[in-house]
Amino acid sequence: MSKTLIVILGPTGVGKTDISINIAKHFNTVISSSDSRQVYREMSIGTAVPEKEQLEAVQHHFIHTHSIHDYFSSWECEQQTLELLSNLYKEKDEVLLVGGSMMYIDAICNGIDEIPTIDPELRDQTFKRYEKEGLEAMQMELKQLDPVFYNQVDLKNAKRVIHAVEVCLMTGKAYSELRTNSRKKRDFKIVKIGLNRDRSELYERINHRVDVMMEEGLEKEAKALFKYREYNSLNTVGYKELFEYFAGEIDLEKAVELIKRNSRRYAKRQLSWFRRDAEIEWFHPDQEEEVIHYIENRITKEA
Repeated sequence: MSKTLIVILGPTGVGKTDISINIAKHFNTVISSSDSRQVYREMSIGTAVPEKEQLEAVQHHFIHTHSIHDYFSSWECEQQTLELLSNLYKEKDEVLLVGGSMMYIDAICNGIDEIPTIDPELRDQTFKRYEKEGLEAMQMELKQLDPVFYNQVDLKNAKRVIHAVEVCLMTGKAYSELRTNSRKKRDFKIVKIGLNRDRSELYERINHRVDVMMEEGLEKEAKALFKYREYNSLNTVGYKELFEYFAGEIDLEKAVELIKRNSRRYAKRQLSWFRRDAEIEWFHPDQEEEVIHYIENRITKEA
């Protein structure tokens, strides 16, 4: 395998963008994003999309390529990214995959089960039932259709609960029966770089970034999306808290406080997830030279 996927991952706010651009320049290559929200063109400020100059410095893929009205899951991410890589590897020996979305990175590196595409009419019907009857009703239906997965899934994650119900109804089989969790073979090498900072430093950066987002117009951006607040793509830190403010449930000061708190909690969950992966080599974002040296050694050693 002469092609390499360089994965740059880490928690929100750690500083993946700058170092990734420099690494991409070093290897004369491009960046494919694995951020599950930067893919949506209606969401810029709240997802910390790279600045115009950064996007121009290195070609980026899967930034603002889809709409919040599109269905874009881990499976679509895997399929579309693999297709992109197949084309990029015709000219490039290395490509960067950059982001912090755990499920998307897993899907691209390890693959996910081939769950059948849900009929649009069934998806629409199921979502309308969810809107009308609520999450608890969907949970009870999942418990009847697939008690095994019911006991495994995060029952507060509406997207996963609804999707499992859809699959059960679509196939007539339990969702848990279709999940093999087997790792798929890739025809390229994978080098994983994890970025992290001291917790107090990371949390300070997250808090500051939220303040900057508010100064740049996050409130206005979220206001324009308020009517679509039930979309799963908008069930996202930075937007859902402002939706509560727009609905009169909390004041603006509280919304900003919750965005900071929930962002810190998300960073903690990301790190817990990534630390289970022994293939990740960890660095501080300031260790750019060390990161490049490590990647070069891995490429040479495994060539």
